[in-house]
Amino acid sequence: MALISSDRLRFPCEPWKLVESIHVPGDAGTLETLFSLGNGHLGIRGGHWAPADGDLPGTFINGFHEIWDIKHAENAYGFARTGQRIVYVPDANNFSVMVDGEQLSLGESNVRDYRRTLDFATGVYECAVTWECRSGAVVTTVERRVVGFDSRGCLGIEFSLSADRPTSVDITSAVLNRQDQPVEDHSAHDPRRSGRHAGRVLRPLHLQGSDGSLRLAWETAESRQRIGLAVDHWISLDGQPFDTVVGEDESTVRYVLAVNDGETFRLEKSVSYVVNAVDETVEEPGEALAAEAELRLATFGALLAESAAHYRDYWATADIVIGGQAEMQQAVRWNLFQLAQATARAGVAGIPAKGVSGSGYEGHYFWDQEIYLLPYLSYTNPAAARQVLESRHAMLPDARVRAKELSVDGALFPWRTINGLEASAYYAAGTAQFHIAAAIAFAANRYQWASGDTAFANEIGAELLIETARMWASLGFFGKDGMFHIHGVTGPDEYTAVVNDNLYTNVMARFNLRAAAELEHPDVPQSERIIWRQAAERMSLPYDPHMEVHSQDNDFMTLEPWDWNTPRSKYPLLLNFHPLVIYRHQVLKQADTVLAMFLQWQDFSAEEKQRAFDFYDPITTGDSTLSACVQGIIAAEVGYSDVALKHFTEALFIDLDNTHANTVDGVHIASTGGIWSSLVCGFAGMRDQGEVLHFDPRLPEEWDSLSFRLRLRGQVLDVELRPGSIALSARADHLGRSEGGLSGGGTGLEVSVRGQRVVVGPETVTLPLEAVHAPVPSVFPSLFPTAGVPVVGTLEG
Repeated sequence: MALISSDRLRFPCEPWKLVESIHVPGDAGTLETLFSLGNGHLGIRGGHWAPADGDLPGTFINGFHEIWDIKHAENAYGFARTGQRIVYVPDANNFSVMVDGEQLSLGESNVRDYRRTLDFATGVYECAVTWECRSGAVVTTVERRVVGFDSRGCLGIEFSLSADRPTSVDITSAVLNRQDQPVEDHSAHDPRRSGRHAGRVLRPLHLQGSDGSLRLAWETAESRQRIGLAVDHWISLDGQPFDTVVGEDESTVRYVLAVNDGETFRLEKSVSYVVNAVDETVEEPGEALAAEAELRLATFGALLAESAAHYRDYWATADIVIGGQAEMQQAVRWNLFQLAQATARAGVAGIPAKGVSGSGYEGHYFWDQEIYLLPYLSYTNPAAARQVLESRHAMLPDARVRAKELSVDGALFPWRTINGLEASAYYAAGTAQFHIAAAIAFAANRYQWASGDTAFANEIGAELLIETARMWASLGFFGKDGMFHIHGVTGPDEYTAVVNDNLYTNVMARFNLRAAAELEHPDVPQSERIIWRQAAERMSLPYDPHMEVHSQDNDFMTLEPWDWNTPRSKYPLLLNFHPLVIYRHQVLKQADTVLAMFLQWQDFSAEEKQRAFDFYDPITTGDSTLSACVQGIIAAEVGYSDVALKHFTEALFIDLDNTHANTVDGVHIASTGGIWSSLVCGFAGMRDQGEVLHFDPRLPEEWDSLSFRLRLRGQVLDVELRPGSIALSARADHLGRSEGGLSGGGTGLEVSVRGQRVVVGPETVTLPLEAVHAPVPSVFPSLFPTAGVPVVGTLEG
């Protein structure tokens, strides 16, 4: 059942905010995700301040993780050996509030009025509650939270309380080590959820506190990562803390005071986290970490200003406006806001599949960041895109070792990781997804193309392309048919595993080999370049002449079709059927061949794309949150406007409506990146990495307009679609970064609109657009009888 879109009284539609105006029990965990705050480095879930009102509250730092030895039921050579899991860092968002002896909580107290908001324009979380206390007092509490951006390890919390009569107030502010608290393990049989560690994870290094200040530090038991924490309190009324208590799992600062009618008590809580900032030779590392955290403390007011300034600049180029669609507009901005929260200040680190909004997928980095997030970053925050690729480049030493372990040359990047080592214990749907190598090469090439960053291209980009090309050349082979084959791989569709010549993998490997072969690099001999070119030109691309459609792999068209009478309660299939049952059927978890045709758009004809979409779309379950956005993009290109809008809407509300029933574990960040691509590449028809930037728009009939901006080679390109026209203008990018060799603004940008080349400058250029008519859907030959279909007649022997 839908959540946000189904109850607009509880969740009113506001263009720049997510608002909850009525508290209803039962959705706490999902709403903790939807109201979370983050900056790519530090994230805090949107839990209520009272511990009793939370489901899975917590705070995370990107990359701060624990490790353990993976215990395989049956071990084999080359299996992943070390598990990695993001850690709940000590959580500062905890208050216990007693008014006239009554403990306030949403579940037990009488609530007269309630409203909480997440402001996309400023990055501020606010929750205001008016309580009718048993003493007769009417009390209003307001909590506001904000994370830093220049101060990326800082969190600011403001808690205020006012009453209509004199009241006795007892407030305890706490820091809780949630990682080592006993909780129910919800991860059984669901690989999407994060598990729990058997032993203690955070070991105290330094515990000190007095007069409302806390200086704390811990170390993870196995990975030996360290975290320091400084917390300061300030109150608006006269008085000192009643007591300050420190402990390895809970540290508290308590205030006991009287609040008069018409008076507002305000408490500010400044929090600073520092990770691994101390040299191993330091004699007291915990104390030094806590001291470093203290130096970086920032006031609540300073963090408010930082956040407001950051989002002012962010929305100046990142906003996407849909005309005449208020609910979609709010949802689009929520998705774009989550993209900023997952990436803005990640630094040279990867982007977890849930950002810093939850522990789902163990906090691992996947191919998601290269295929679904780097397009958005490359055109809105190129400096951040470069840092993500630098983080991949930093993993090259481990990737080279992993390549040798799997008997290939070059570099083999892990399918899922935090520290650079493979953490996927199920190789069929993990290590076998070699296509991550091409995703990294593709993202590097796109960033270079979009930014003009020659320094990156000559150093990091070239090395990523070369090392991945070497992997492909050694993984594949030239067969008796003279074609280049790649066997024993899994493509993006994890419902079809360890196959030969997966089309997506081969198409992306071909791109990778071609791009590397074009490099003029002293480390690449001509003989190697020739092999790469030959492998690319002779790449085997499965095609079924009976169906007249590209086959997902060599054997896909021979599989038994899935029984589509399977009840919806049995989806997602991965939670209800053994993998072997799924693997032997013709059913998709997500777009695979269709994704290949989107990313390598120049290599396929319009007819090939249409027939592929017509064949694969009906047999795609949508069990993956990565699928709907891609299906919608190709539907728009083919001309299926209604289908494109349906897929887009599904993707848009994946988290807001909790349609996959696991938003509790964090935002599906790759899907939010897919929303950006759906709008820019789907409805605006943008394609890149050709001679010039190309547009072939498909504005839905229901929309009045669609407008957005792209940062491209030192300029900002403004794009506005209206029924029957596209308007373009370009100006210098004054927010662009000069570091890393990014090119400066020029005098104009050459772009193509449906094949017509135009040079765009400050003066708006408006071009007419003819309507695109939907093509006649493909008709495929009847499928063969299967074991699931009654056989008519008898066979005579």
